[in-house]
Amino acid sequence: MPGYTINRDDYLTRLRRIEGQVRGLQRMIEEDKYCIDVLTQITSVTSALRSVGLGLLDEHVRHCVMDAANSSTEAGNDKIDEAIGAIERLLRA
Repeated sequence: MPGYTINRDDYLTRLRRIEGQVRGLQRMIEEDKYCIDVLTQITSVTSALRSVGLGLLDEHVRHCVMDAANSSTEAGNDKIDEAIGAIERLLRA
């Protein structure tokens, strides 16, 4: 079971809100809104997505990595490597 299952509804609510923000961005472009206003909204969407990603990463480490580490050193190391890769991707984004 994924670690985020407990908070799945919260994540879905947040992602739906982000989806609405992205649709708002599309409308802003269609309506030729001021560039800085569009960029401000892009920053907001990016921040919201990063927040969801960090929450999922936190839960992954607390559940999936911890469970794997408790089962065996090798499984724990594999999950740690996987988490480090995810952190690197989040930092590059």
